[in-house]
Amino acid sequence: MKLAELQQKAERGEKIAVLTCYDASFAALCEAANVDVLLVGDSLGMVLQGGSDTLAVTMGDMEYHTRCTASGAKNSYIVADLPYGSDTTPEIALTNARALMAAGAHMVKLEGGKVAAVKLLVENGIPVCAHLGFTPQSVHELGGYKVQGRDEAGARRIMEDAVALDEAGAAMVVLEMMPAALAKQITERVHMMTIGIGAGPDCDGQVLVLHDMLGIYLGKSPRFVRNFMQGATSIQQAVEYYVAAVKDGTFPTAEHSF
Repeated sequence: MKLAELQQKAERGEKIAVLTCYDASFAALCEAANVDVLLVGDSLGMVLQGGSDTLAVTMGDMEYHTRCTASGAKNSYIVADLPYGSDTTPEIALTNARALMAAGAHMVKLEGGKVAAVKLLVENGIPVCAHLGFTPQSVHELGGYKVQGRDEAGARRIMEDAVALDEAGAAMVVLEMMPAALAKQITERVHMMTIGIGAGPDCDGQVLVLHDMLGIYLGKSPRFVRNFMQGATSIQQAVEYYVAAVKDGTFPTAEHSF
């Protein structure tokens, strides 16, 4: 899968199915189930390492799991997270992004309105996925796992960041835990592909944490998650159900949105 192919899918209205992935075995399974994008997320700090947040994940962790994922999926488009503290300046972000690309990523993701970092990465040939709304690396600053952009000022800030990141050259943006109406407005405004998680049905695509959509929870299931193992006879079938539901628009529904 190439970036241009993903962009063509979005342009013709085909939804993009994204799942997190952290190892070779699941990478091969997801590829066989026609998942469009594999996101090596710093969510591994919670679902693999058992942390209460993503903040302890290191660059070493991300390089290792990116390499594992890339070895299992030979044709998938792979996005890897820059973990907490790895993008404090544009120059540091570039050094760490290069390390993730060398490990097998095709694109790197960073959280928040880091416009200067996005510009520098793009200038150096590194495709970028932004991340707005609820940003897990800022969980303490945001006061917990809360929906963002509910009030006019918050929605305006998110929209302004989205436009600035789009103009800086980001090719994709994850919109997490925000009102569906705001995510729809952003999708209509920007050129970059929008990937929703708890952001309603109108984004160009959807992403879930792999463990969540398989019903493997260490705690309470988030409102925006659907357990696709229900009714499935295998993990691969559950992933296929997820891809089909994203593609045909039956996921997410209003019950998974804010």
